[in-house]
Amino acid sequence: MNTGDTAWILVCSALVLLMTPGLAFFYGGLVRRKNATATIMHSLMCMGLVGVVWVLWGYSLAFGNDVMGWGFVGDLQWFGLAGVSATEPQEGSTIPHQAFMVFQGMFAIITPALITGAFAERMKFSAFILFTVLWVTIVYAPVAHWVWHGDGWLFKLGALDFAGGTVVHINSGIAALAAALIIGKRLGFGEQPMPTHNVPMVVLGAGLLWFGWFGFNAGSALAADGVAVNAFVVTNTAAAAGLVSWVVMSWIFGKRPSIVGAASGAVAGLVAITPAAGFVGAMPAIIIGIGAGAICYGAIELLFKLKVDDALAVWGVHGMGGAWGALATGLFVGIGFGELAEGVSRGEQIVVQLVGIAATMAWSFIVTAIILLALKYTIGLRVPAQQEEAGLDLSQHGEGAYTV
Repeated sequence: MNTGDTAWILVCSALVLLMTPGLAFFYGGLVRRKNATATIMHSLMCMGLVGVVWVLWGYSLAFGNDVMGWGFVGDLQWFGLAGVSATEPQEGSTIPHQAFMVFQGMFAIITPALITGAFAERMKFSAFILFTVLWVTIVYAPVAHWVWHGDGWLFKLGALDFAGGTVVHINSGIAALAAALIIGKRLGFGEQPMPTHNVPMVVLGAGLLWFGWFGFNAGSALAADGVAVNAFVVTNTAAAAGLVSWVVMSWIFGKRPSIVGAASGAVAGLVAITPAAGFVGAMPAIIIGIGAGAICYGAIELLFKLKVDDALAVWGVHGMGGAWGALATGLFVGIGFGELAEGVSRGEQIVVQLVGIAATMAWSFIVTAIILLALKYTIGLRVPAQQEEAGLDLSQHGEGAYTV
């Protein structure tokens, strides 16, 4: 066991956990004031629910021994962390098994929290709770196994996802699209203004996400080494490029350099560099960040024209940003840092990346839809219209964000 690596991963785990309260601020500022508390509660509740689920069975399903050799999901050998040592590393690792477990648990926490932006301002809290537990169990854990477990079928295929472009962002973004379609539009969507109610809160949230993302990406090196250093540098570089790119897009097409757009562009750049952070250098990171700002801005505009109410642009930023990042990983791997796998051409790597993107999109969309439809026709998904009009803060939680 290497104490330096262990200390680094514990710090990175704390940084990644901080991203979820950061997301709470980001999302909470974007919604109308009557839904700010309810939106913040979604992220806070993910910290509680997934924090427990991951220890009980989520970690084992994602990283336990492969079931039947299919590369699809793990077994329950580590249920309740049985046999997951706090002092002994796994074979080939320099950090204790529990350090790896808790680091991965922070990824599992923020992923369903990202989805909540799609159904903000209209979902029943009870339905949200059941959805989160089911989604982490039967959508997130299998995809994490596919991509990051040594026996996972996408891992064996050679798919590259350094820190979660596929597992976290494509997965949550496509689930968000399914949620937006099945839950339906907010009352008055496209007919009345639904403005961001607190711009400083949005910027604060984006800043916390940017700060925490260094743990997200650099921590995925699982060691305090040169790979972590490169991941740290390209993470900042892509975020900066994404911010600038989105501001330019909003200035050209929206006639104003948007502050909320700047915050969103930084997040888009962070999303896109995530799968590539351990495989590319600074120059490709700039290209990836610029592409993320433009692609995600365009995706959000497209969805609005199609009248699909993804309330906080989860599909546009995380779904499309993650897909661009996964593809860009194949396009730029080994340029400035890292290298292509031996015997694999760039064209072959791009094809493998596309397979990973398509498989994750299909699994996430279909299974998420099944979960949501099951809840819709049992306990129901949406609050009644009068509660939606009043706002979820008071109707669902009895607490407003502001006293005046």
